[in-house]
Amino acid sequence: MERIEFRISVGRCRRCRRRVQGRHPRQTSDALGSASSQLGPRALALATQLNKGLGLPYGKTATVLQQAFGLQVSRGGLCQALARVASTAEPTYNALVEEVRSSASVTPDETGWRMDGKLWWMWAVSTPQVTVYSIQPGRGFEQAAMVLGADFAGFLVRDGWSIYRQFIHALHQTCLAHLLRRCREMILVAGRGEAEFPRSIETILQQSLQLRDRRQQRQISERGLAVARGRLEVRMDRTLERRCRSPQNRRLANHLLRERDALFTFLSCPGLEATNWRAEQAIRPMVVTRKVWGGNRTSRGAHTQGILVSILQTCRQQLRSASSILQKLICAPQPKPVDLTIPTR
Repeated sequence: MERIEFRISVGRCRRCRRRVQGRHPRQTSDALGSASSQLGPRALALATQLNKGLGLPYGKTATVLQQAFGLQVSRGGLCQALARVASTAEPTYNALVEEVRSSASVTPDETGWRMDGKLWWMWAVSTPQVTVYSIQPGRGFEQAAMVLGADFAGFLVRDGWSIYRQFIHALHQTCLAHLLRRCREMILVAGRGEAEFPRSIETILQQSLQLRDRRQQRQISERGLAVARGRLEVRMDRTLERRCRSPQNRRLANHLLRERDALFTFLSCPGLEATNWRAEQAIRPMVVTRKVWGGNRTSRGAHTQGILVSILQTCRQQLRSASSILQKLICAPQPKPVDLTIPTR
């Protein structure tokens, strides 16, 4: 453990009599007197990574700091300290939200979250460079638009949740992994004669992915790709025109009819993902955290959670040092955004 004493000069301007106080680059607060004893930036950055990044509860985070470094800090003290870190990081978080809204392609997902014992939702919106989390009380279009913006006009790679179709300015790609998983599950439990429909859908979707792989390996020309894509679309349309006696097959057919325009967008747009794997990877650590300590007790805590995990996940995506970014934010005299965007090549 390292203790540093800062001797801070305090004075007044001779002209305007405004109070002026010095600040060392490693200070985390301007507080003096009884509040002058503070956790340093490295300790705060470590606590943020332990609690928000690795999902350790406040009590266990305090235990790690005490046993490993001899730092005495209470759970309440840690909670307040991380709230202050989030306050200084909020401009950076807002910049990440703007980056997501202006991105060419995004992948959203959501999972249940607990806030004071009530069901809220953890939203995750990912791009190749940035991930933004937001904990909100609903799972509707209004909450999704809080992150994406109601007029989002890029590519939206998402699952089949109906509210995503309300982004009418976006170009949609529905997740084929979800559809393939659904088909396989239906085939396993299908009765006599009921497996033909999901098996046909599975075959068409698999062939579309194989066609994508051939394009990436330059084994097919653009004209050949267009012809093959057209044939797949015709086969899908004819399959969906069949009458399904099974209720499960009818539900799948109705879902595919609603998603028809978003099934093969990735074949027309090179580089576009066919699944929402990116958002699912981003949401997975939050699911683990929820299972470990349940969620947040206050809306302020939920807001703190969203800000800090967004910065940690974005640093992980960009192979940046989250500790150095957090220390830079913590030691800033005034909250200001840190550029976590990657310039377009």
